Amino acid sequence: MEKDTFYITTPIYYPSDKLHIGHTYCTVATDTLARYHRLKGEDVMFLTGTDEHGQKIEQKADEAGVTPQEFVDRIVDGPRGVRDLWKLMNISNDRFIRTTDDYHVKAIQRIFKRMYDKGDIYKGTYKGKYCTPCESFWTESQLKDGCCPDCGRPVVDAEEEAYFFRLSKYADRIRDLLENTDFLQPRSRVNEMVKNFIDPGLEDLCVSRTSFSWGIPVDFDPKHVVYVWVDALSNYITALGYENDRYNDYKKYWPGINIVGKEIVRFHSIIWPAMLMSLGEPLPKHVFGHGWLLLDGGKMSKSKGNVVDPYLLAEQFGVDALRFFLMRTFPFGSDGNFSNELLIQTINTDLANDLGNLLSRTTAMVNKYFGGSLPAGCGATEDEKQLAAMVRMGSSVELAASGDTVDPVLYDAQLVAQAAGLKKAYAHEMDTFAPHNALSETFKLIQRANKYIDENAPWALAKDMEANGARLAHVLYNLLEATRICGILLTPFMPESMEKLFAQIGVGAEARTWESADLWGELPETAAVVKGENLFPRLDLDKALAELEAAEAAAKKAEQPDVEVEPQFTETVDFDTFCKSDFRVVKVKACEAVKKSDKLLRFTLDDGTGTDRQILSGVHKYYEPEELVGKTLAAIVNLPPRKMMGLESNGMLLSAVRTEKGEEKLNLIMLDDQIPAGSKLC
Repeated sequence: MEKDTFYITTPIYYPSDKLHIGHTYCTVATDTLARYHRLKGEDVMFLTGTDEHGQKIEQKADEAGVTPQEFVDRIVDGPRGVRDLWKLMNISNDRFIRTTDDYHVKAIQRIFKRMYDKGDIYKGTYKGKYCTPCESFWTESQLKDGCCPDCGRPVVDAEEEAYFFRLSKYADRIRDLLENTDFLQPRSRVNEMVKNFIDPGLEDLCVSRTSFSWGIPVDFDPKHVVYVWVDALSNYITALGYENDRYNDYKKYWPGINIVGKEIVRFHSIIWPAMLMSLGEPLPKHVFGHGWLLLDGGKMSKSKGNVVDPYLLAEQFGVDALRFFLMRTFPFGSDGNFSNELLIQTINTDLANDLGNLLSRTTAMVNKYFGGSLPAGCGATEDEKQLAAMVRMGSSVELAASGDTVDPVLYDAQLVAQAAGLKKAYAHEMDTFAPHNALSETFKLIQRANKYIDENAPWALAKDMEANGARLAHVLYNLLEATRICGILLTPFMPESMEKLFAQIGVGAEARTWESADLWGELPETAAVVKGENLFPRLDLDKALAELEAAEAAAKKAEQPDVEVEPQFTETVDFDTFCKSDFRVVKVKACEAVKKSDKLLRFTLDDGTGTDRQILSGVHKYYEPEELVGKTLAAIVNLPPRKMMGLESNGMLLSAVRTEKGEEKLNLIMLDDQIPAGSKLC
């Protein structure tokens, strides 16, 4: 049978700087959804990539002294760049598009020409406000306190010849799309789009620029480059082969689902569908605008003590722990407050205490009481299988205890019923873009399984194996089976860790499938169980925070250039002025630290005059006094005296200063000892 297809995309990220944890959140969420649909047996196409054109990139490259292409290559394909980050985070994208790819460039030129030939693009003059960081044009009425309504930064006046897209032509169709379909999710975004952009009157959109050159040329008018959002938005179809011959998957996978951040919902829910309407192509199935991760109530760039580098966080706490935290903690449609403390607390509470504890206790008891393999006959009973089937088919099952005495079989039934009903609840949450709720449902079973351990007290049963051995084996089997089901449903979130979990409880490939996730009794009774590594060790909060801070400091230092020298003065000094400075050779007769000062050393110097000269210099960080005695140095001796720590300093020693790995370094200028004191430097 032909598989159902599922196409999902992240936004393509703007490589003006290294990506942070907010970008990682979006990509991990998209990856989790892609893995979920693969788990269900669908033919999945998962796309991510980078949006590499625009004025901001051109400016950044100029500041860095490289070409725009070199600049984006470094961020995308360089060490610890975008591709490296997604590899580290175990992102399972099928394709990676760069808007500088040749096939995309040619496709954009054809798309632009098609809309032009249709009459939906026309030439005019743009005059208005422009936000360079967002690559966005705004009308005066759309500004917020005179600034860009998206990022809050200042805008500039812009006037230039430009091509325009007849966005206004599609206003009524866009309104209907937003208000009367589930195209844009969550629904809370709809009112914002309609109220802010459609109700005031949807204006035609500037879609080309002439004031910079880093973009895709309009092939029939080469002084124009295609406006970045036409370029970027089209990636979702060009990556499938639309208007190019690199791929041939457009008809197979399109339309798909576009996962984007809320700050670019306007482009994806208004401009993007209007472009597709102009081209006569199907619209995306959904545009989902997720929220932001916030720091101290502000955007991710305003970090105050929280590490936002996903490399550091993943290396410190583990990739799967970070993936889990992002999906467990932040509702996908809303903003969430990120903190290092919250990350550590979530790892401890959910992964160490709940999941890790269940796995560790269960495998330890199977090894301790049964040598690593349960006996035949300990598996699911027919009653349990029948109960699971009833729950799976939607039957209501009442499993409340009556009276004070509880039959242990009731505990079994409660665990089985909850496990059998989990897959349906989980699928509903995943299908409605709520992975955090899917995790919540899964952890209810994990918590129930931990409670099941306490209810049955296996350690007490083990005291009389002759009488209770069969019951103990069944209890442990049920725990392994509940763990198996949870492992299947957690695989899209923590793929590597679940591989290790399956290995520890002896789950083969046939019992890891989506189809087996609501079946009870799929784990072979005598499966080999091993107590392996602790997948999620509990973290000491203070120690973990200190280690993270140290790792961040080391990373920042490593990013600093090996040597950075002070820029040379551009202001010239005439020769006569220079000649007024008296530079002399001096010999150090004595040197000592200045009391109550961490920096100053007190030098007694022979300057050739026969009278000792005293100079104070802040070089104690770099030298100990005794190592300087007898050295030959250079000094300027005709500076006016000045007091330092109550002592008079007459002149200044010359030194060489530079920055190494972000730290200032200094060396005193030392001369040949054969040069007599008092010799003039010229």
